[in-house]
Parts: sequence; structure tokens; C-alpha cells
Amino acid sequence: MPNIASSKKRVRTTAKRTVINTARKTRVRGFIRKVEEALAKGDKVAAQAALKSAEPEIMRGVSKGILHKNTGARKVSRLSKRVSKLGK
Repeated sequence: MPNIASSKKRVRTTAKRTVINTARKTRVRGFIRKVEEALAKGDKVAAQAALKSAEPEIMRGVSKGILHKNTGARKVSRLSKRVSKLGK
């Protein structure tokens, strides 16, 4: 446990940010899971709708710093590729 005032504040701040970041990560994973489930069922319409809502959420995660820029782009790219393959 820190003794310095600024270190104590850092502990409090880090605890708050951890809760917020965990919630954001969970939210992004939930949106990705909806796309995955629609893909597993083979429902192209549902998969497209889920991807349309998941893409901004993933990019929001990138802008908030919970995902790296390239990771977000890669996830969106791979999901959209799988959704487009579904109809063929």
C-alpha cells in the first residue's frame, strides 16, 4: 500500500479506470459474439445487421484505447469477410 498522496490517488484512479475498461471490453466482445452466433446459424441477414452494429462498437473501443488500431481493423475485416462469404 502506498504512502505518498499521489500514489494513493493513482491506486484509486486505476481502480476506477479498470472497472470502466473492463465494461468496455465486455461490451465489444458481446457485439462480436452476436456476429459469431449469426454466422454459426448461417443467417446472413442477422449477421449483416449484427456486423453493422458491431463495427462502430469495435472502433469505439479502438478510440478509447482498449483495442489497438490494427487489432480493431483486423477484427472488422475478418468478420466482414466471413459475413460476405456466407451468401455464396
